[in-house]
Amino acid sequence: MNRRPTLLAVAALTAAAALSLSACGSGDDNSKDKDKDKIAGADTGSGTSPSPSASSADTAGRPTIKFPSDARNVFEGQKTGDAKKDAVLADNAQRINSVDDAIFRGAVNTKALSFYSAEGALDSARTFIKGYLDDGRSWEGTTRYFDRQVTFRDDGSAAVVYCSDESKSFLKDRKTGKIEKTPTTSDSYVLYNTKLVKNAAGVWQTTKVISKRGADQCQP
Repeated sequence: MNRRPTLLAVAALTAAAALSLSACGSGDDNSKDKDKDKIAGADTGSGTSPSPSASSADTAGRPTIKFPSDARNVFEGQKTGDAKKDAVLADNAQRINSVDDAIFRGAVNTKALSFYSAEGALDSARTFIKGYLDDGRSWEGTTRYFDRQVTFRDDGSAAVVYCSDESKSFLKDRKTGKIEKTPTTSDSYVLYNTKLVKNAAGVWQTTKVISKRGADQCQP
């Protein structure tokens, strides 16, 4: 299946020129329909520790993120044993969740979105969400995020490279609830390369995104 407009695929179009992360290229689908596919996730295998799709507000003042009962994101490898890397991965996951939360709410200016995204990544996320809303679409199913790797740069920023499996989530008409079932292909798997910067509040905000649909590194 193909679920959403690769959230980070849209982001890649605006960020590719400015972002140079070593792990992946900046190639993206230019097809509007394919770029609108919902990121789908497969059920996690044994030995994984998926995190919940949405989190409630906490004592740090983090905004509430809510998913409908028929949709969720699953993140593998949340705990690395390194506290700093784990903090980056947690905010990377919440950034992804915040974009979907905005889609479900039908808004492009949610608190969570600007909490976890900044600069070009915020602009591209809004463009991505608007595409969903303009088309009258949402999504349902499960999207799996896996092989997430964190590296730190000399300037203090972090790079997170990871894959998504969109084979089990699908576009849904917002009015009718009709699901657009699509077959699983190589394009159901997407490689993402992101830059995160820790802000004054201690949040690792995503500032740049590059993605490549159908990347060999993410194929099963």
